Amino acid sequence: MDNIRIYAESVVSGIAVTILTGLANTTPSGLVGARLYGFPVTWLRYLVIAPQYNPWKISAEGFVVDVILWSVVIGLLLCGYRNMHKSASKSAPRRKRTRR
Repeated sequence: MDNIRIYAESVVSGIAVTILTGLANTTPSGLVGARLYGFPVTWLRYLVIAPQYNPWKISAEGFVVDVILWSVVIGLLLCGYRNMHKSASKSAPRRKRTRR
């Protein structure tokens, strides 16, 4: 049950981080005519030159790759935190209870 929770949290967090990276402008300095958004894979483009119909272009493949990448990173961090927390609680000495 605990593993399913970690998987669900990592996927939901991966989607959230991917959407947040869509706010970051990652356009290279020499590129003219478009603005690129998304990190590390560009999945959102805004066409500056000739945006007659719809200047926004979304790459579904780039979005999915970003979600998978961020889900794996967050899942590894959650598993590491869980293992570190378990080992710290096991190694902590327990105090004996005394009656007064």
